[in-house]
Amino acid sequence: MSTNNIDAGHLKAFIERLERLDEERRGLVGDFNAVLDEAAGTGYDKKILRKIVSLRRQDAHKRREEEEILDLYLANLGMS
Repeated sequence: MSTNNIDAGHLKAFIERLERLDEERRGLVGDFNAVLDEAAGTGYDKKILRKIVSLRRQDAHKRREEEEILDLYLANLGMS
């Protein structure tokens, strides 16, 4: 695509959509962090909560496979 053939209206529409989505994402990150802060205020560890959210997002089979490899590595390093 040459710069002479750019549809400015189409480009502007994409940029505006991206800006709206970026704004929404920032709002969601703020909400996520507020919930983490609330949980921390009741005694939960924010780092562990983040890890649990990450683990729950993974496929169960893949998670078990990674845990087994991690356990193997830790055992070989004398850390289990």
